[in-house]
Amino acid sequence: MSTKKIETTLIGAGRAKKFTQGSVNSVIQRASSLVFDTVADKQRATAGRADGALFYGRRGTLTHFSLQEAMVELEGGAGCALYPCGAAAVSNAILSFVEAGDHVLISGAVYEPTQDFCTKILSKLNVSTTFFDHSIGAEIAEQVQPNTRVVFLESPASITMEVQDVPAIVAAVRSKAPEAIIMLDNTWAAGVLFRPLDFGVDISIQAGTKYLVGHSDAMIGTAVANARCWAQLRENSYLMGQMVDADTAYVTSRGLRTLAVRLRQHEESALQVAHWLEQRPEVARVNHPALEQCPGHTFWKRDFSGSSGLFSFVLKEKLSPYQLSQYLDNFHHFSMAYSWGGFESLILANQPEELAAIRPVAGVDFTGTLVRLHIGLEHVDDLIDDLAAGFARIKEAGGR
Repeated sequence: MSTKKIETTLIGAGRAKKFTQGSVNSVIQRASSLVFDTVADKQRATAGRADGALFYGRRGTLTHFSLQEAMVELEGGAGCALYPCGAAAVSNAILSFVEAGDHVLISGAVYEPTQDFCTKILSKLNVSTTFFDHSIGAEIAEQVQPNTRVVFLESPASITMEVQDVPAIVAAVRSKAPEAIIMLDNTWAAGVLFRPLDFGVDISIQAGTKYLVGHSDAMIGTAVANARCWAQLRENSYLMGQMVDADTAYVTSRGLRTLAVRLRQHEESALQVAHWLEQRPEVARVNHPALEQCPGHTFWKRDFSGSSGLFSFVLKEKLSPYQLSQYLDNFHHFSMAYSWGGFESLILANQPEELAAIRPVAGVDFTGTLVRLHIGLEHVDDLIDDLAAGFARIKEAGGR
């Protein structure tokens, strides 16, 4: 295993001369057809099409190979598949390993589209899904069935931020179903703050749309697999037509170079905001893995090297529709938008019943409105002032 620090890895990964051809960044090679000068050249490309030979645009170009090599070095896998978005990475990774009659075991607090894919698409393919309580560890063994083929995790949990005991889950699954494929949505940690494959997970998935790209201007998904899963993931994803364009692969590679610096600032500012929120009388609790009261904090402290800019907090009261609109409609530095991970700060809110509807096992244990923040790269004092003004608006709108 390399002894290089992550900052150094992010600068150099995927920048071999064959990819940069003398420039600093990897080249942008846009191609559908790749021309062979001789029959022998065509035969060599065909034989090496799965191992980085230029064969056909859907297999990738130098631009794609550069990013894939970088992601493999970053997350410690045998290969990396690229997809047009994070949801495609999730769905196609699962589809690559299941067939009719199989069973998928999935955390009940994962990204909502991941849940929907299992209940609305896999169910039509005669693949059954069981959701398990996100908080359990070794107890997951009791829910592993003889036909369990995929176990899907996400840590921290989507929106509510609970951290899972991944080593305990992996050990328990392996004891009951050694051949089951364990996947983990690693988007929050960006492949930098947590390396799932080091903990026995088979496939680490990211919505690279978020932190890898970092500028909210491109969409991509990645799945880094270990040696036992890579060939099947690669070939099945290829057969299902999964690919990204060269320009998106290029901007993702470019985003890697500043990822460590950006994450440090996201972490620093988010922690300042989280600690400030802890002191606010309007706030019932702050869901941030680095805070001791966050469920799974001890696992975060043991397994992660830091935190990112995404977290949530729960208000003591459930806001009325009028209060909610007054609160959300008038921020200066926080925008309402789906996704996160860019340089800008974002805010969204969920009512407890909305979250209960996407928590099929555990439900929710709070009655106030939940607010999710992504803390961007603005000055933290300006962000805190903006949030303070938001609380004032809630108070002014009370009773309406």
